[in-house]
Amino acid sequence: MKFSIITPSFNQGRFLPDCVESVLSQSGVELEHIVTDAGSTDATLEVIGCYPDLQWTSEPDNGMSDGINKGFLKATGDWVMWLNCDDYLLPGALAKVAAYIAQHPEAYIVHGDCIYVAEDKKPIRRKYDTPVDEWDLLFVGCCIPSTATFYRREIIESGHLLDVSYRNCMDWEYYLRLTRVGYHFGYIPEALAGFRWHEESTTQTHWQRMIAEGLRAQREHIASRGLPDLLKNAIALKALRKIFQVRRVLKRVLAHGRIS
Repeated sequence: MKFSIITPSFNQGRFLPDCVESVLSQSGVELEHIVTDAGSTDATLEVIGCYPDLQWTSEPDNGMSDGINKGFLKATGDWVMWLNCDDYLLPGALAKVAAYIAQHPEAYIVHGDCIYVAEDKKPIRRKYDTPVDEWDLLFVGCCIPSTATFYRREIIESGHLLDVSYRNCMDWEYYLRLTRVGYHFGYIPEALAGFRWHEESTTQTHWQRMIAEGLRAQREHIASRGLPDLLKNAIALKALRKIFQVRRVLKRVLAHGRIS
């Protein structure tokens, strides 16, 4: 079994060594690491040059989703994932994913937990997840971390790429679309990656765009599934989010014995 790790990159060279080293340190699996840089002007290319085994390109793109798609199309692994350059895999993560896949051949998307960390990698808290279904993803939101989620390459080969018109909620839209196709999600109750919170992260700097894109993804899914138009109302969606958040908490208590 081979993994393809895709890292989109733009002017975050100071974080890139942690990302690359975390991939290089994985053992017991075959892997390739593909960096798709959008034309960085910082030290990114200098950092890349220190790792001769990296596959990489540096050229303008149409945003992060486009960069990830370029990596997806270059991937030769049986399973692919994207690992943002300011995030990193935890030791043994890929071996845990490989073991789960071997026991769950029905899974086409596999996700685990992540650990939120500060800019200096100091742990903030672990994000405990649970198995997801369509209603979690529709009403609660992007409740599984993209940096700890893996996809069979057959999904990519079937033409399912990220929607480049989404610049923040591309993962949420992708998950919803894959549920519509009928792909099965599997969950590993293990921390697989570090998710770095810092002032320059996309999550922190474009939260208003995230809200708008999230609402768009919900409404597109509701329309595609033929659900009642009433559900497209922003007030209705906010109310349903609270209801399904309680459902998520109950699922988390059953899975982990904790509420957060």
